[in-house]
Amino acid sequence: MIRRIVSFDGLTSLMLGMIALTGTVNADAKDDYETYCAVCHGETRLGGLGPALIPETLGRMRGPALDDVIALGRPATQMPAFGDALGAERIANLAAFLKMPLDDVPDWDVRDILATRNMSDTYVAATAPIWQADPMNITLVVETGDHHVSVLDGDTFDVLDRFSTPFAVHGGPKFTPDGRFVFIMSRDGWVQKYDLWSLQEVGRVRAGLNSRNIAISKDGKWLAVANYLPMSLAILSTDDLMPNQVMPVVDSNGIPSRVSAVYQAPQRDSFVLALKDAAEIWELSTAPDGRPVQRGIAQDHEQNKAGASTASAGSFALRRIGISEPLDDFFFSDDYSNLIGAARDGKRAVVVDLVAGREIAELPLNGMPHLGSGITWAREGRRVMATPHLKEGKLSVIDTANWELITTIETLGPGFFLRSHENSRYFWADVFFGPNRDVMHVIDKQSLEIVRTLRPVPGATVAHVEFTRDGRYALVSVWENDGAVIVYDAATLKEVRRLPMKKPSGKYNVWNKISFSEGTSH
Repeated sequence: MIRRIVSFDGLTSLMLGMIALTGTVNADAKDDYETYCAVCHGETRLGGLGPALIPETLGRMRGPALDDVIALGRPATQMPAFGDALGAERIANLAAFLKMPLDDVPDWDVRDILATRNMSDTYVAATAPIWQADPMNITLVVETGDHHVSVLDGDTFDVLDRFSTPFAVHGGPKFTPDGRFVFIMSRDGWVQKYDLWSLQEVGRVRAGLNSRNIAISKDGKWLAVANYLPMSLAILSTDDLMPNQVMPVVDSNGIPSRVSAVYQAPQRDSFVLALKDAAEIWELSTAPDGRPVQRGIAQDHEQNKAGASTASAGSFALRRIGISEPLDDFFFSDDYSNLIGAARDGKRAVVVDLVAGREIAELPLNGMPHLGSGITWAREGRRVMATPHLKEGKLSVIDTANWELITTIETLGPGFFLRSHENSRYFWADVFFGPNRDVMHVIDKQSLEIVRTLRPVPGATVAHVEFTRDGRYALVSVWENDGAVIVYDAATLKEVRRLPMKKPSGKYNVWNKISFSEGTSH
């Protein structure tokens, strides 16, 4: 029996059905998948370090054909090239195998989530921290090399604890408003709750099958999980990890969409979602009294004009804002009244007024701006923002009052992260991609000149800076399996200490995160 499936990239349903019937190509391709793909994409093809490789997600893949991605890799990702190892015929067979539907893809609703919930039976809540350190200056280091997190004292840089996490942590951890509990999410949808006072895991639950990131509500009661698979937003209680609801993400035309990202907008008391497959931005009210999110005085007029609308989404009022095209990621202005999103073509960004509910400006930003890592600061009496670019060696600096490009800072290659601190005169920019990935630029926030180019470990990738609570020290990752966190004096730029780590992909200071410190992306 030939199963009817959706066609992709010119391969018809009949052709794929014939491949399935022969069995030989299918078996060989399956072996290649297990050898080359499963370590990142999961043995079941439902995602791990990399995304799920099934028709439900591949059919929405824009850009190069799947064969080309396998052969050549994918820029600005960790996807390597397999052209030399596999050859054209095996790559074509592997691509066909990946486009075949699984026998069963779970819906993953509230009952499925609840069935995975596992609260620790040995956890004991402490009445105060069991360690002697500033609770607001604790820094977490996510070590993806062996799937652990180290808990650092931000004053002494001693390791207070090192605990295991779910496989392939993805996105930044989120702290409760008091800084006591932290939530960590893996690419395959597991959410872990950890008590920093007790240095113990509280529990974990699987909120999705292939997930992007998490956000915590302003009051600390709700955790939102952005999912690629299923195409949903899962909302958990932070208290006990109980699922509150799973919201299918479907646009106003009835088209399902993956969720690229969800962020907290604290001044608006809401969650804001980027939809990968739909030209909409979603905003969910998290106000305790259930009131809708903030809009302008002439809200009805603006809603009709912009195509925005408000509806019910369980306990959370949902507002849809229509935009010209889907946005992959975005950045907020300081007061969270504006959202700056990267257009899919990688050549521009758009500014969306969240109060009025419409696009108000367009920015010419070639080279795929990585707005999720953007930062802002005050310069010559004006608020500016900067963003790295994933495909070009430059940083763009923008005036957020008139949304004009101030200047472009040339770097030694495309970068991924920017970081600064309100008490620092510099911001730090890595060169994550290309031959100069071992470089870190330090840039004066007023002159916009590169004042120092650091190369702490020649040939090793350095990336992702985090500051201590007071901004005195800057922590840099040597992004290798036998890597390190290097502590620099943020004023003199001299190295202070090296802490051996297993591929420390990110670092997160409690105070900087819960206070939305300037220079920290959120």
